[in-house]
Order: sequence, then C-alpha cells, then structure tokens
Amino acid sequence: MGRVTAPSPVIPVPPADLPGTLGELRAAGHRYRSVKQELRDNLLARLRSGADRFPGIVGYDDTVLPEVERALLAGHDMVLLGERGQGKTRLIRSLVGLLDEWTPVLAGSVLNEHPLHPITPASRALVAEAGDDLPVGWLHRSMRYGEKLATPDTSVGDLIGDVDPIRIAQGRTLGDPETIHFGLVPRTNRGVFAVNELPDLAERIQVALLNVLEERDIQVRGYQLRLPLDLFLVASANPEDYTNRGRIITPLKDRFGAEIRTHYPLDLDLELDLIRQEADLVAEVPEHVLEVLARFARAVRESPSVDPRSGVSARFAIAAAETVAAAALRRAGLLAAGSATDGVRPEAPVARVGDAVSVTSTLRGKVEFESGEEGREIEILGHLLRTATAETFRARLAGLDLSGFTALVDDDRVIETGELVGSAELLRQVGTVPGLAKVLDRLGLGDAPSPEQAAAGVEFVLEGLHLTRRLGKDVTDSGRTRYGGRG
Repeated sequence: MGRVTAPSPVIPVPPADLPGTLGELRAAGHRYRSVKQELRDNLLARLRSGADRFPGIVGYDDTVLPEVERALLAGHDMVLLGERGQGKTRLIRSLVGLLDEWTPVLAGSVLNEHPLHPITPASRALVAEAGDDLPVGWLHRSMRYGEKLATPDTSVGDLIGDVDPIRIAQGRTLGDPETIHFGLVPRTNRGVFAVNELPDLAERIQVALLNVLEERDIQVRGYQLRLPLDLFLVASANPEDYTNRGRIITPLKDRFGAEIRTHYPLDLDLELDLIRQEADLVAEVPEHVLEVLARFARAVRESPSVDPRSGVSARFAIAAAETVAAAALRRAGLLAAGSATDGVRPEAPVARVGDAVSVTSTLRGKVEFESGEEGREIEILGHLLRTATAETFRARLAGLDLSGFTALVDDDRVIETGELVGSAELLRQVGTVPGLAKVLDRLGLGDAPSPEQAAAGVEFVLEGLHLTRRLGKDVTDSGRTRYGGRG
C-alpha cells in the first residue's frame, strides 16, 4: 500500500526498431494475446525470475498480493475491498507494470485494436484492403490504463458510450458502429480499466457493466453492438459503502471472479516502511520521532473513540511525518534571523518529539470519531500521542540508566524547550549529562550527532521521563515547555 501516483502523462516514444507494417509484424513472429493472457505470462515470468512484481506496494507481501496473483493467473476480474487509505488504487495502478512495454495497434483506432485481431467492421475491412502494407502503430503500457471514480452523476455514456448526433446528421444509420461516441470502458480496450468506489455508482449504471464483464460486448441506446472487448476490469470499494451510500448489485458482484480484502499495515515495522517510502519530508525526522508517529497512527486506528468502519488512512501517518518535518523547518527559519545577527551557526531543520503536538489539530479532520465524542477530538488525539511517545520511550531506552537526566532538575532547576527553542540553547541548559552518548546511540543518532540531533534526543528523553512520571512538566503562556521537579 502507499500513496496513489497516477501514471505519467508523458507519452513515451516507441523505439525505432519496432515493426512498422503488418507484414513486418508477422515476419517478426508477433502473436496476438488477450490482456489477461499478457498479464498471466508476464507475471509468471517475474515469479520465475524472482523479480519484483508490484514495486512500491508495502505490507501486502504475505496477504493481499498472493490473492491478487492468483486472480491474475486465473484470469479473474477482481474487486479490492477495504477501508480508505489502504492503497487500493495504488495497487490497481501497479497492474499496468505487468503489461508488455509496447503493443501494436491499428493507427487511428479509438479502441486500440490489434492489427492481428481487429474488432470493428471498418477496421477489418481496412486490414483486408491494405494487407501486409498496413501501417502499425505502437502503444506504451502507460497509455493502456483507464480509471473512473464512481459518482452518483456518472452516466452510461461516460462509461460505455452514446450515439453521436452529429454523425447521425451526416447520414450514418443507427446500426453503424461509426455513429457511436465510445465511453471510457471501450476506449481502454486491450488494457486495464478501474472503477474506484464502485458502490457509489448508481445501480442502473452498474447494470450497464454486466455485459462488459461477462459477454464482453456493449449495448448503446437500445441496440446491441457486438464488440468483443478485451479488458481486465478491477474495482475498489469500501465495506462501509454497502450500507451507507450504496452497494454493488448482486449480478455484477457475481461477475467478478475475485473479491480481495485489503488491510492497514499489520505491524509497526511495515507502518514505518510505508512512512519512509511515501512521506515527502522537508526536514530531517529522526527514527525515534517516526516511530512515535507510526505508533500514534496505529493507536488512533485501534481507539474505541474512532469509528472503525471509516478507518484511519495510511495517509494519516504520512501527513503527520510531513507536518512534523514542516514544524522543524519553520523553527529553523524563525531562528535564522537571530543567528545571522549574532554570528551563530544557523539552526539545521531536525524534528523533535515536541513538534508532533501540532498534528493533533491539523490532522483531526482525517479521523472520523464516534458520535459521542464531539468536542473531545483534540483531547483524544493528544492522549493517544502521549501514549505512543511513552511506548516508544520504553521500547527504545529500556534498561538504560537515565539518572543523569533526572539529576538535571534537582535543586529546583528547570530545562526549557519548545517550538522555538534552538538546539544550542537547549544543549547549553543541559550541559554534560552522564549516559547521553548511550541514549543517542540507542536512538540511532550515531557516534557524532549534530547539535540538532542531540537536542532531539535530549527532548525525547525529557518527555519520556515525564510521561513515565519521573519528571514534572508544564507549558508556559509563551508556548515554552519546562521540565523540572518530580512527576
């Protein structure tokens, strides 16, 4: 699973050595294969070679992907069923990578017809007339993907097609295929077509897909046009939608060969892998801070105060990491003015655990709470964030002697940190702390951490000691955090 990235809009240029005519295509030994045969053959080749079948998909290796592979090998159209933010669309789009990089097409065909397998009367006549001299075009696999987000206003014309009144006015008859303006599904002939959030599609529109899935033909405006479409059809749906906004009608559901359940990352390491892969970080975020955010996302997902039917998207943890990085960058920018006038080394942007507090307000809109929790959203998220921080503190620093840190605040001393406290100021307050080197090593900050990395480690220890009731804490009106006294 992962962040959705659409196929590149840039149209690749085919290599010059590809056959340019039907005769050259036949001489090269090319043979026609259906899309499902193509997917099956290419998937088998990758299975045998050990190559990566679904690059960029995290957390599904032992669960979802084997089911997807079995569906592809069986030639089954499929539905991916799961809550929001589980990477369903990302997985669907990755199927395009299993198609041949280049495939021959009849030049000018809106249905991407294969020169050896034309499907419209006009194309068959053209092939018969031109013979081996027929020009052949080449289509890149990135152009063989179609997608429609199902909405209540989607029409049959959008998906299947409609009669073009201009062509009727030009004298063509209704029985002529040339009178049809084809919709998205036929235009993705010989490719992969996806319908996202299928239950949101009106039931009368879902009926229009029945023949496409089973008989592989299309019906437009009351007359049947037999076109043997060659498609791999895949849909996504949220289980909540079956009872909330709509459902997949039973006859259509029956025509999908496979229904595959997706899920959120099953363990913490997979959640972390997903954040590392997908988050676009504008500042350094140490591993222990990423772990806090990953545990936080999992805690929110499992909280009884959160609606489990809606789910908590994987984008929640990704956005949290990006927000924390942005907070570190903002601190570095605001501190830069003072450092320039004082001749002090500029602050490098490195995130601290205190920066995570900002995500409780900025990301609350990504979470659907239970109906009885109105007005308590930030309080609930704040509690879960503190819990995640304490769990990370115990997991990372268990068994270490941290008495040097608690000794810092003896004799009524306090250590001030906060959003706009620079690393130099924080480290100056702390001074030399016994055990700090072991702490930084446990946190993966290396033998020679920068002042900003060291400050991030110190703040994490102070916050962890507070959360485990070994250190007091209060927040001033100016937003600074003061650690001191006993918890």
